[in-house]
Amino acid sequence: MTLRNVVLVVQSTGLFSTAWKDMGAFVSLWLNTMKRIALVTGGSRGIGLGIATCLAKEGLELVICGLRTEEQLGETLEALRKFGGDVLYCQADVGNREMRQAMLRKIREHYGALHVLVNNAGVAPLERNDALEATEESFERLMKINVQGPHFLTQEVANWMIEQQREHSDFQGCIVNVTSISSTMASTNRAEYCISKAGLSMSTQIWAVRLAEFGIPVFEVQPGIIKTDMTAAPAVTEKYDRLFAGGLALQARWGLPEDIGKAVAMLVRGDLAYSTGQVISIDGGMRIERL
Repeated sequence: MTLRNVVLVVQSTGLFSTAWKDMGAFVSLWLNTMKRIALVTGGSRGIGLGIATCLAKEGLELVICGLRTEEQLGETLEALRKFGGDVLYCQADVGNREMRQAMLRKIREHYGALHVLVNNAGVAPLERNDALEATEESFERLMKINVQGPHFLTQEVANWMIEQQREHSDFQGCIVNVTSISSTMASTNRAEYCISKAGLSMSTQIWAVRLAEFGIPVFEVQPGIIKTDMTAAPAVTEKYDRLFAGGLALQARWGLPEDIGKAVAMLVRGDLAYSTGQVISIDGGMRIERL
């Protein structure tokens, strides 16, 4: 049993005196002061899990959210907890306002604080259709999950971070949006995906400007071609294996979730303290112009 779990028992059971409960509240506050709490949306698989793993190694307490049930993620959650920190799971669709709000209430109840938001969750089109044939339904689905959800989750978290900063002068917040090289590179067979990622890129700029007065940095990480379940289809794997062999990127390999995780961990640590609003490209040199 972790110290945090002991605190929760002390606070919840009627067998302990008021003094013990007061001590539990004090220790809980001390834990939240000493340990930073990070929410990684879509943190149970792919790039999100790579990010969550790197942050767990850095000693952060975690919240991860996704569409699957907690029971389906038993092994994943236990693997993250082996790094020594607490891991809270919230089943939530970031495109659903009620589920976002319920998730934040759960985080407040469990940790009482939140220092880091990583907007990683996102979806691709259910079908890749030419821009001349793509549907409004697909466009609306991607915009709601990939842009609207993260943007308004950031709004809610930003207000909470400002609240925490007013209560604790040493509070350090950080927000990271995970977009894609597709925010600047056009793919005509998934136009809605490219547009949604470009929208999230602008959201990064908006929040970097708005939160600057509070000292809360906002960053964007643009992954290149990353080996995840989203790129695991045989046809996709074969396509990019061939492209990498033909010189698609200067570093002729697939990117890995941990490549993105290390970049996010660097930002969360504060290693780039004078760089709010900046875009970090993790694409193996793919977009360097060459003759």
